[in-house]
Amino acid sequence: MKQIDAVILANGEYPTSPLPIRILKEAPYVVCCDGGADAYIAQGHVPHVIIGDGDSLSEENRLQYAALIHYNPDQETNDQTKAVQFLMAQGKNRIAILGATGKREDHTIGNISLLMEYARMGAEIRMYTDYGVFIPCKDTCTFPCRAGQQVSIFNFTARHLKSEGLRYPLYDFTSWWQGTLNESTAPIFTIEAEGEYLVFITS
Repeated sequence: MKQIDAVILANGEYPTSPLPIRILKEAPYVVCCDGGADAYIAQGHVPHVIIGDGDSLSEENRLQYAALIHYNPDQETNDQTKAVQFLMAQGKNRIAILGATGKREDHTIGNISLLMEYARMGAEIRMYTDYGVFIPCKDTCTFPCRAGQQVSIFNFTARHLKSEGLRYPLYDFTSWWQGTLNESTAPIFTIEAEGEYLVFITS
């Protein structure tokens, strides 16, 4: 995305690589998921909103930043989704998610898999990690990159998968592992498909 409306900082591992740190620094609006606010505040920042059920936020920050907390006790969804819903209700649809991986693998898988749900809701969303970016996609899409950059494709509902600019041919994967460990061969690559899939491009 050339421009974002907001950043969601989740309660996983705090970003350490240059790109997510720059995205966080330049963000026009920052929503922290519950305990993610502790790490953000410890770095000398103050979020615009802290969202969640309050179960992982420190007592000190819960008291000091009470005016910023948007409590949502819903146990049928996670704090990342609550943050996406909060932003979209304000018309902030171009969203970067940071800090959503690490610490617990089950949370990591859940957070990544939800990206497709957010895209279905109408969000233009990316999840940046210290190692690359996850992009939910539908139908034919083209991606800027560099030759030799590593690429993985995870199929959700796509059919007739084909590509230009990738080293290994695509097909209609039925398991997530089948589309991993591909590689770009040009400054751009294109995936042709009918349906939904998730792309990971390494930094």
